[in-house]
Amino acid sequence: MHPHLHTKDNRGCEEVMAALDECHAQGFLHKVLGNCNGAKREVNKCLRAERLERTAKNREKAKEKKERIQRVWKEIDEES
Repeated sequence: MHPHLHTKDNRGCEEVMAALDECHAQGFLHKVLGNCNGAKREVNKCLRAERLERTAKNREKAKEKKERIQRVWKEIDEES
């Protein structure tokens, strides 16, 4: 399952999402026959890349926060 498509977090994928929207606008039969599958794969690929980037940033922030907390505890232990 993917996140909501048109959010501030997905600005890098606007082009491929617009292409998918255009493909879907061509009608139900066009979608059912699989004519939008390529566009859908591109959207999934783009969203996955953004998610991996966001995950890496979050992991780095968590690592920095953990190091900061450990420094604070170390300072508290040294002062005690």
